[in-house]
Amino acid sequence: MHHWIVNLYGFELNMDTLITMWLAMAFLIVMSFLATRKLSIFPNKIQYIFENILSAFYNLADNMMEKEGAKHIPLIASLFLFIVTANLMGQVPLKIIELKQGEFASPTNDLNVTASLAILVLVYYLCAGIAKKKFKFILHDFSLMSVLMLALEVLDMITRPLTLALRLFGNILAGECLVAAVMGICAYLLPIPVMVFEMLVACVQALVFSMLTMVYIALAVNEEH
Repeated sequence: MHHWIVNLYGFELNMDTLITMWLAMAFLIVMSFLATRKLSIFPNKIQYIFENILSAFYNLADNMMEKEGAKHIPLIASLFLFIVTANLMGQVPLKIIELKQGEFASPTNDLNVTASLAILVLVYYLCAGIAKKKFKFILHDFSLMSVLMLALEVLDMITRPLTLALRLFGNILAGECLVAAVMGICAYLLPIPVMVFEMLVACVQALVFSMLTMVYIALAVNEEH
């Protein structure tokens, strides 16, 4: 398994990652349009699915955040929908497409993508915390203990996105390597249960990423008691 690398003005781009990432975003845009095109009290199947996903995140956010969970749902739900779509793209049907330059796979099996998503989460919850608590988000007071604790808090802020990126990247890459290995042993029937399992893993990893994002935002905006 290797990436389709294109050199553009001295920069090396993983073209397979870019293509699959654009496909994932295009798919979600189309599905969102179909879900909201004719909103009704009696929803169609697509509207029903999207409404249930958003309702689940709204309920979780209301329980975890104090009176402002709803305004963070657009980011959290968008992350979940993009990641679960991207994760599943590494399974059928992209596995049957072969290229001389490499192979199509999940965008999230590229550390560049998972790291970018994690940095986005870091910047978002830092901005949310500063907007809510002002300077107290960084430094609670000017005591010696607060200054010493600041170094630990900064380290914690750095490791949070690092763990998010590595967890998602490692699980998706390992799953695709496992599927590729099983297909190399026997391309008929044997890979099916492994693919089904990896589809479940793809959904779980998207949920884990989104839930941890919600936890980090809640830690940033909730008042200490």
